[in-house]
Amino acid sequence: MPNSGTKRKYIRFWPQVLVLLVAALLVACGSSATATPAPTTGGSDSTPTTASSGSATAVPSSGDSPTAVPQATDAAPAMVAPAGTINMGQKETGIFEAHPSMSSSPRIQFTSSTVGEGLITTATDFSASPMLAKSWSVSEDFITWTWKFQEGVQFHKGYGEMTAEDVLYSYEQWHAGAKHARAGIIGDYFNHEDGGSEVVDDYTLVVDTGTPWVPAQVFEFMRNAGGSSSWVVSKKQSEEVGIEVASKNIAATGPWQIESSESGVSWKMSAVEDHWRQTPYFDGLVYWTIPEESARVAGFQTGTLDSFDMAFDSLATIEEVDGAMVKGFPNAGQAGLNLYGQLYGLDKDGEEYSQVQTDLAWVSTNLDTDSVEWANAVKVKKALNIAIDRQTIVDTLLSGFGKPLGVRDWMGHDARANPDWVYEYNPDLAKQMIAEAGFPDGFSITLTPSIRGAVAEVEACEAVSQYWEAIGLEVKFQNIPYATLRPELISRNYMGATCHTVGVRLSPIVGASNYQTKSTFSYGTHHPWLDENVGDAASEVDPEVAWDKNVKVYNWIFDNAMASALYTHDAVWPIGKRLSIDGWDPTDWSEIRTAQAFEYTKAR
Repeated sequence: MPNSGTKRKYIRFWPQVLVLLVAALLVACGSSATATPAPTTGGSDSTPTTASSGSATAVPSSGDSPTAVPQATDAAPAMVAPAGTINMGQKETGIFEAHPSMSSSPRIQFTSSTVGEGLITTATDFSASPMLAKSWSVSEDFITWTWKFQEGVQFHKGYGEMTAEDVLYSYEQWHAGAKHARAGIIGDYFNHEDGGSEVVDDYTLVVDTGTPWVPAQVFEFMRNAGGSSSWVVSKKQSEEVGIEVASKNIAATGPWQIESSESGVSWKMSAVEDHWRQTPYFDGLVYWTIPEESARVAGFQTGTLDSFDMAFDSLATIEEVDGAMVKGFPNAGQAGLNLYGQLYGLDKDGEEYSQVQTDLAWVSTNLDTDSVEWANAVKVKKALNIAIDRQTIVDTLLSGFGKPLGVRDWMGHDARANPDWVYEYNPDLAKQMIAEAGFPDGFSITLTPSIRGAVAEVEACEAVSQYWEAIGLEVKFQNIPYATLRPELISRNYMGATCHTVGVRLSPIVGASNYQTKSTFSYGTHHPWLDENVGDAASEVDPEVAWDKNVKVYNWIFDNAMASALYTHDAVWPIGKRLSIDGWDPTDWSEIRTAQAFEYTKAR
């Protein structure tokens, strides 16, 4: 990865999420309708404003009476006459499996924003807004949650109206399947040993959580977008045809319903007419699996694709496409750098980890943070981080559309973050530190990008590989489907490093839940200190105290270099000449890395 001799001057975004380009429709004149969006700066103005209270990240203080969110409109939108098909090119969608007990990432983020719908959506300030949940209220002790659901919502395939029974069934299945990244947390919420859930009537569900729950923890898995989102399916369908059959032809509630799918080829969906929220303007939507950027670009150039998952360095090419437009948004994702194999303490069953490898340079043979072994492992991990020139990655691979990040999960919460969470690029010092830690000849490490649809996720990880090789490491880079990698992460059997991009966190501590031993998903790092303190921060209902505890957890993560980040990146949606950008904005602002909300897309 070459060093950048100069730093790009950036044009600031306004505090709110903006459309970077509103291009007027051109009559046939042969000129381009595209202009390059301006990259973000590294300042605080590049992030959406976060409310200090009343949002998903800042819960009411003790004694306040939580208020129900505003209700969505009762009237269904006027029926439109859909026409034509939207073709979207994705890097990888995974096999279509949409039953809650069988679905996992990366298919979750693509299913949730098309075929499925969440209970809530995430607004630009990270607060929760109604979707399938019409309103909700929480008791002052944050234990009793009363959910009211939309009336008249119809399932696909003729399976009738959605009820509270379907909602509870779906979340019980998300937990039982244990494939969702928050499966364990979902079970704790809906069926706590000291509480439980009760269907009051067709549109009301009361959840007794047994212990106080911070709303951000709940909204994280109820949202309409992202890898930890969820949706509601017909209980009747699963009982009639069986879960496996239902999973391929799911009856959910979204504005698109699945028609057919072929692994590694496509998902073909049709518009749901007279949908309760928004009937699509197009007849169909097809997600094509196209791993190669060049092939996706070619498809867009020829008009075969109407939009696609685009790398920033393809912008110049897109500018040459007649009639093309671009929409851009800041803070679309944050790329994490995870070091696996740091399995300290006991596993979730109270047993010692059988898969521990004691010869990994970044893993201490002693969990005592004051030990020499621990200090040497920390020195190696810090060396791995300062060997990476994050700014050059942003300038080159992201074309300036992002900024360096030292600690993951804090995107959008910059004002609350510790400004000391920075790794200054110093490859000479990195090489020296690795030698001092006992590895003068370097060591071997496996590095794998988590391919989940984020921009430059593979290229940036390849750059990390080159930086590490430059300080004398032997890097075994493997480019494999995420569906192949993920089971190894869940089982804690993967022992290398990953580059893993996620969307915004409604609260940083939500991301830290993956460091708890009880978590279904794992970032490969577990320690008794993390179990105690992440749990403490996650259950804190006083907003100011909660922020202090969030910082405390991530100070420890940074000081011990347990995990880190590479950068935040913006989102750029390329839009072909058949589609209009008028009124087309994300349904859920927690996941904007690739185009979504196609139900709002109109023809030009």
